[in-house]
Amino acid sequence: MRRLKAVITPMTLADVDRVMELEEVSFPAPWPASLYRRELTRNPYSHYFVIRPETDEEVPPILGYGGYWILDGDAHITTIAVHPEWRGQRLGEWLLLHMLSTAREQGARTSSLEVRPSNQAARRLYARLGYQEIARRRNYYPVTREDAIVMELVDLDSPRVWSPLQERLAQLEKRFDP
Repeated sequence: MRRLKAVITPMTLADVDRVMELEEVSFPAPWPASLYRRELTRNPYSHYFVIRPETDEEVPPILGYGGYWILDGDAHITTIAVHPEWRGQRLGEWLLLHMLSTAREQGARTSSLEVRPSNQAARRLYARLGYQEIARRRNYYPVTREDAIVMELVDLDSPRVWSPLQERLAQLEKRFDP
């Protein structure tokens, strides 16, 4: 694995153009930049983050991004992506755990998300963190007409659930700490 020092910060409007570069190489039906701008400025339920490298090396300025809406105690993960050249480095896991920690501080007791059945790497990550498959949405993704698997992580407020996730987050924070 490549050595990397990085930080997770809230996404800003200034990040949207760089996020779009990553969005377009990560998803068959990328969200438009206007959607991210609206999420950052008009949606009081949304929370978005980016992973920024802290290195002198030639590294993309944004290595990953993700976001969630917090509604009625549920942190619904709306998107998460890691730069293709940096996948497999645990950046997505770090970002997701960071988002869960932040959402938990905001009162989230559960987390939900949709994932493509074909996205085996993401499905393995979510299962490793304790997400369970609870439903399927037929033809959910517009371009590919692929179904979505709905996954949920419950009892975030329980030490039984949160303690191992918090421990893993601390390990990853130490690993990427600048």
